Amino acid sequence: MNNKIKTIKARHILDSRANPTIEVEIYLNDEIFGRAAVPSGASTGALEAHELRDNDDAYNGKGVNQAIKNVETIIAKELIGLDITDQEAIDKKLIQLDGTENKNNLGANAILGASMAAFKANANLQKKQPFELFPNIYNSPSLPVPFMNILNGGAHADNSVDIQEFMIVPFGFDTFDRSLRAGVEIYHVLKKRLKENKLATNVGDEGGFAPNFKSSTEILDEIMLSISEAGYAPGKNVSLALDVASSEFYENNVYNIEGEKFNNIEMSDYLINLTQNYPILSIEDGLGEDDWEGWKYLTEKLGEKIQLVGDDLFVTQEKILQKGIDDGCANSILVKVNQVGSVTETIDTMKLAEKNNYSSLVSHRSGETEDTFISHLCVGTSSGQIKTGAPARSERTAKYNELLRIGEVVGFDSFNTRNWGK
Repeated sequence: MNNKIKTIKARHILDSRANPTIEVEIYLNDEIFGRAAVPSGASTGALEAHELRDNDDAYNGKGVNQAIKNVETIIAKELIGLDITDQEAIDKKLIQLDGTENKNNLGANAILGASMAAFKANANLQKKQPFELFPNIYNSPSLPVPFMNILNGGAHADNSVDIQEFMIVPFGFDTFDRSLRAGVEIYHVLKKRLKENKLATNVGDEGGFAPNFKSSTEILDEIMLSISEAGYAPGKNVSLALDVASSEFYENNVYNIEGEKFNNIEMSDYLINLTQNYPILSIEDGLGEDDWEGWKYLTEKLGEKIQLVGDDLFVTQEKILQKGIDDGCANSILVKVNQVGSVTETIDTMKLAEKNNYSSLVSHRSGETEDTFISHLCVGTSSGQIKTGAPARSERTAKYNELLRIGEVVGFDSFNTRNWGK
């Protein structure tokens, strides 16, 4: 069995926002290879690993020619001949080649493309699906509860809504496919209701609808009605989740939301009030990424009741997560592979989360591709939850469709509900 890397290729492809991104292929021979495409975010944390762009005239500065060159010259030179079955050694080599804490030299997009492609090549070599190669961090392989972003605001939509994502979480079902069905049915009911109320049904970057509403409570009320009209019970088998993305409207220690100016205590109280009036089981980035004092307060008030997810706060990085654990901030981490830049580092961060009773919510980015790596990541690690947008736009449905395929292997009843609401 030939397990040595023979050839590495890279190219640019277009992501879901029509921006270039990098795709990497690693070949062991003419038949066995791995291919990976790297996503890109719009609402990004300040400490995310560095995404290398050309910043020239092509593609409004967003070209990835330098990242491609880095893969096909610097990275290829050092990876060719390495054992494809040793992911840790490959990722260690990639990190050493870059030599910076934030992957500023080679670019996290170049490094991650190579890292994911290597992982997939190894799966193909072993005639296994990628999820079978991940360590079972939380449990044995299981399908996740989907967090479906059905109404968009903030940086993901061109509307007047400040909160970035309003999600439904169909947790109260025995199988993944039944959970997915519930989410799809609610999505269609919501679309019908918006049309009836002469509101826009155009969609944002993640497939959720993006009409103008006056307030978050108006949106939550509309979603609650849609859940009920679809034949489900809010809070009993379908609950709500928010990605507030507070860093987008946090400036000079002030939260500017819905025409109000809040300090961190007032912003926390605003969120607490929402949880008292709606069946919200998870809030992501309820406070700004630099507001550690506010996060500690929010966690003290809500951490025993609901999931508090750090995205911009932790940016999938082990060292920053450790600070959150030490300071008592949040109780969950959003996992985005391109925030940290390699498969091994992603796994290490998830292991640290599990060790400290933090949950992991595996997530897409707003600028996505058809790559389904995260579907395998959440099943293999048994994180129990995935955030990959509305059941619309093919870069989103690609992840749901892959989970349906995986379900045929692991069983649709291998469904991790995390006992929400039960």
